[in-house]
Amino acid sequence: MGTLVVDGIETPAVRIEDNAYKLSDLWSGEKAPASIMALLEAGPDAMQKLAASVSEFTGDAHPIEGSFAPPVLAPAKLICIGNNYSEHVSEMNSKGIMKFPYSFMRPTTSLSAHEQDIALPEGVVDIDWEAELGVVMGSRVRGVSAAEALEAVAGYTVINDISARDWIKERPAVGTDWVMQKAWDDFQPTGPWIKPSLFVPNPQNLDISLTVNGVVKQSSNTKYMIFGVAAIIEHLSRIMTLEPGDIIATGTPSGVGFARTPPEFMKAGDVVKVTIQGLGELENRLVR
Repeated sequence: MGTLVVDGIETPAVRIEDNAYKLSDLWSGEKAPASIMALLEAGPDAMQKLAASVSEFTGDAHPIEGSFAPPVLAPAKLICIGNNYSEHVSEMNSKGIMKFPYSFMRPTTSLSAHEQDIALPEGVVDIDWEAELGVVMGSRVRGVSAAEALEAVAGYTVINDISARDWIKERPAVGTDWVMQKAWDDFQPTGPWIKPSLFVPNPQNLDISLTVNGVVKQSSNTKYMIFGVAAIIEHLSRIMTLEPGDIIATGTPSGVGFARTPPEFMKAGDVVKVTIQGLGELENRLVR
């Protein structure tokens, strides 16, 4: 499920095999949710209803085409997990494994869509990539246990956590400035689709990779996360209420440009693609 812009209108859509359809064309009974956010806010029963509609689909609806928008247009929170693969911890010369997931937040204006050009900000030079598994919440939870955490997940998506590494070369006494590194407009391409958790039985065994201009830069599997999705949700829900539509970026494996010798960064004209097994491909071009 995701959001397409069709004739200038943001339209909630469902992909079945190779075609996309309006959510409203697959919905039976009462009025269909007006957005993917509305679908998520309607709760697990709505997701089950959509799954049933898809399983009974006979191909009688007309496919639609359009450009992509972020699959969730207005999430309340974008939460990022850092240093969550041990090899990435080593390549970044971090201070070892932490007791809890390391988290920070970026503004929702950082969201961008599949196939959207990412305009590089003036004065930013060292642009890095980070392939990440995205978690989209489907229930409102507070203090949920790891054993029950995955029940609150609506689905999974693909994220590229773009970073302005030149803003961390000189770290202030209070620590890394995550806003200056991560919070730029459009620096979190997400999508193109959310795959419902019903169809992702194990989020901790998904191949994840990233290429720049067709050259592989990252290749790993989510089984190498230090903190799995359930542990991340348990931890975050102790701190804050997680709400439907919240997106959690679960950290990146090794292979980022900043850690290479010499460091390697993206430039205008580069095409970066993130692929996660079963979830699809997220592609963007960088422009000045």
